[in-house]
Amino acid sequence: MDDVLLTARALVLADLSARGAATAEAVSALEESLSERAGWVEAWPEGAVFVPGLVAQDVQDALFETVGRWPLCRLAGCAEEPEHPLYVQPDLGGPDPTWVCEESGTAVAPLGSLGA
Repeated sequence: MDDVLLTARALVLADLSARGAATAEAVSALEESLSERAGWVEAWPEGAVFVPGLVAQDVQDALFETVGRWPLCRLAGCAEEPEHPLYVQPDLGGPDPTWVCEESGTAVAPLGSLGA
């Protein structure tokens, strides 16, 4: 279980850092999500594959309530709504979570790779 949580933490923290959003508030939201998901994984070990994507969504939701949308899409030519977010797909987590542009449906980067 610890490996799953540490992996989720590393992936989300990498994306927060890549977009200049690794503030104390964001890291606190990340830690809170990990704490909540620890009990979830303990109760349903088979669900471990869902944890990284779910943690990313938890942090995204927490930041939306306090600082606004994160992460924002930076794809060229994607300007129907100038500041629109990326979302983790698949929606409810799963293997290989990926940041996807909501406007175009384009896969932007795997979770943990926004800075690549």
